[in-house]
Amino acid sequence: MKYHDGKDRCSWANPKNQIYIDYHDKEWGVPVYDDHKLFEMLILESFQAGLSWECVLNKREAFREAFDDFDVYKVSAYDEEKQAQLKENKGIIKNQRKISAAVSNATIFMKIQEQYGTFSEYLWKFTDHKIIHETGKTSSELSDQISKDLKKRGMKFVGTTIIYSYLQAVGVVESHEEGCFLHHKE
Repeated sequence: MKYHDGKDRCSWANPKNQIYIDYHDKEWGVPVYDDHKLFEMLILESFQAGLSWECVLNKREAFREAFDDFDVYKVSAYDEEKQAQLKENKGIIKNQRKISAAVSNATIFMKIQEQYGTFSEYLWKFTDHKIIHETGKTSSELSDQISKDLKKRGMKFVGTTIIYSYLQAVGVVESHEEGCFLHHKE
């Protein structure tokens, strides 16, 4: 479908939502190696479970404010009082299980950083630091493997579908549809 600027994009990019178009054009599928950004996207993807990505993306700025700009050290230290405040925050998704998971996942994220030097190194080692190009999937052997490992480490809301979406978001998996102006042709 052609958009107001004449470019064809992936079918999921809502042409009526500029935030979504900007995300599609500038972020989705772009390889990320920065741990801060990888943590942000992991938290946001976990809040997406059962919802649309557009819903989460529209609340992204409120999430950034509520979660101290996704500072992994601060998030890992959230106590029950801070978590209760988050549960009352009208700007974010107020799901207690997801809020609690964000806090415990932050601690596990830091343990992975300690083990591998960076979370980026941990994540990209699964593909030997190569980008996977594929479309039309919601999970794969790769997302199964990473999901299983993260669950074994104690992370929550990291099922294979969430992890596949995460891998697409951070560019480990490049999935721009054929016809999209960003589609990668090998």
